[in-house]
Amino acid sequence: MEHRYRAAKTLQATFLERYTENGRTVRVESGVAYFRRPGKMRWEYAAPENNLFLIDGKMAWFYVPADHTVTRVPAKQSTDWRTPLALLAGETKVSRVCARIELAPDEPPDKAGDAVFTCTVRGTEKAGAESTKQRERSSPASASLGPQQSEQEDTILLEIARESGELVRIVIRNKGGVGIEFHFAHWLDDPPIAEALFHFQPPPGVAIVNAELPSQAANPN
Repeated sequence: MEHRYRAAKTLQATFLERYTENGRTVRVESGVAYFRRPGKMRWEYAAPENNLFLIDGKMAWFYVPADHTVTRVPAKQSTDWRTPLALLAGETKVSRVCARIELAPDEPPDKAGDAVFTCTVRGTEKAGAESTKQRERSSPASASLGPQQSEQEDTILLEIARESGELVRIVIRNKGGVGIEFHFAHWLDDPPIAEALFHFQPPPGVAIVNAELPSQAANPN
């Protein structure tokens, strides 16, 4: 997959985004995503309503025309699950996002022949170890709980076409039962995308809201 996307300066694909709660689909959205090196991307949602998610290399912007508001946050501090996909417009190294990646033989692919992998998000292994130490100090019995019973992180799956290396699907399953899937199709390499497309200029009358940061993120110590 890294080899598939590394050569292109710009990329374009159609996408379908599905939200689920306890296995039940609650919302489906679709549109077109654009990527540009270094580290820029634009998600244009067309259905069921128009909105925009954009990373200009420094800031992440989310614009909902119907609400006349745009939310912005430094891209490095964005917790939106679309943000890691900026790797397609960066160094294209999965290791920047995944500390470990392994085949997931028990997860059926959407398309026969595709490969499905589990991704351990970078940083969660250390957090999990610290959590285990805390449980050991507080209660030896609780430390013996398996990960699914205690501090399991979100499950991240990547589906990749074996022949082409194209990214087909990303699945994020929250331990609380909430899930989100991104399905991609019709990838284009080096389509003519203007640089201006990756810069957001708020329309007149649109309010800009600076996203609140967690207190621990705002404190460098």
